Amino acid sequence: MRLCKAQGAALCSQLAHAGRKAWTPTKGVGPLPAVAPSALPFDADWVVPHALTRSELDGIVTAYGAAADRAMRAGFDAIEVHAAHGYFLHEFLSPISNRRTDEYGGSLENRARMLLRVVDAVRAVLPESQPLLVRLSCTDWIEGGLTIGDQVQTARWLRAHGVDLVDCSSGGSTPQLPPVGPGYQVPFAEKIRREAGIATMSVGLITTPEMAEEIVRNGRADVVALGRELLRNPYWPLHAARALGHDFAWPKQYLRAKPTV
Repeated sequence: MRLCKAQGAALCSQLAHAGRKAWTPTKGVGPLPAVAPSALPFDADWVVPHALTRSELDGIVTAYGAAADRAMRAGFDAIEVHAAHGYFLHEFLSPISNRRTDEYGGSLENRARMLLRVVDAVRAVLPESQPLLVRLSCTDWIEGGLTIGDQVQTARWLRAHGVDLVDCSSGGSTPQLPPVGPGYQVPFAEKIRREAGIATMSVGLITTPEMAEEIVRNGRADVVALGRELLRNPYWPLHAARALGHDFAWPKQYLRAKPTV
């Protein structure tokens, strides 16, 4: 933490619950069962999760708040609640995985209830100035699943509950893979930003400085996130700054390698 901040970096802690994806195929079952909104496995050879009761949901909401409090006391600068990729909170949002008949199932408003309760619990322990992000899967990429229209509405609710930015990803409710390509998720960030009136982050096969610059400069998203490209090239931000004509502060350990022209 101290090392990162000494380099001028800000740190965000992502709070995640795997839900029905906590245990992979049945031969790998551990001592505790997977839990989910409904007793529906992710795929045919995955474990059947335990469908949570209302009181169990209350305990999970409390646990999210406690986790956010620990992250703040540890020195993190922001919190992101993970509600994408087929994990716990996405499982409530998606009709693919949520077949409940109580106040947590059925309509989109009901299916979003658990996410909004978690957001409220996390926001309650954050200073007002501390950013709160939520990662959403903006579509399930399958008929009968979540659509971008659904998630525009979810983003409106998130904004009203004190969320500052929506991290726009997609997929994960089923084993089906989305049709990927460079910048394939940018339109989701652009639509939510425009129609929900909230800042967005775009992610997914954004690999060049010019591409990242275009997304932000043209107002398609407020922030660009990098994953695999940073794994391939941890120095991407330094090279990107140079490519776009900016002088970027290099860590002192690397100054002798900084180009001079």
